[in-house]
Amino acid sequence: MSGGTQDATQDMVELAYRPTRADILAGVLVRERVRRLHLVRWGLTALFGAGALLTLTRGRTSAVSFVLIVFCAVVVWAMPRLQAHHALRTVEWQGEYRTSVGEPGITAETAHVTLLQRWSVFRGYRETRDHLVLLSRDPNILLVEVLPLRGLRSPEEAERLRALVGRQLPRL
Repeated sequence: MSGGTQDATQDMVELAYRPTRADILAGVLVRERVRRLHLVRWGLTALFGAGALLTLTRGRTSAVSFVLIVFCAVVVWAMPRLQAHHALRTVEWQGEYRTSVGEPGITAETAHVTLLQRWSVFRGYRETRDHLVLLSRDPNILLVEVLPLRGLRSPEEAERLRALVGRQLPRL
């Protein structure tokens, strides 16, 4: 019986980290790419940018129109950063996260809450340079779990984490 619990403990990878804007932005950008929303965002940014150029090239133009069009282009372009900022304000007060990734799922614990997410919640994952981003099954991908690799105890644990997540979820 003790061998089974030892195997379960060995197949557990633990992370400790404080969420940062970069962590959340990585999750937002991965979600945007999977849903192909980056194409919409860049298309709208280009459309507003072209509108700003047209406004400038016309002889008589309103400065207010130009400023509003440029403002819209900047807001559309900055939307992932604004979302990351808002999400960080929502979670940063909870302090340090201690996250365990194992066979049953992912358990995130702070001083205020413990959350267990089973693997069945997720459709797959993507890896960025500094993060593993897990995406939920729902059509709009409302849930994104970001595992920052800097939270691992050692660089060798990154391979264990990749292997564990790879056994449970497909790479997207």
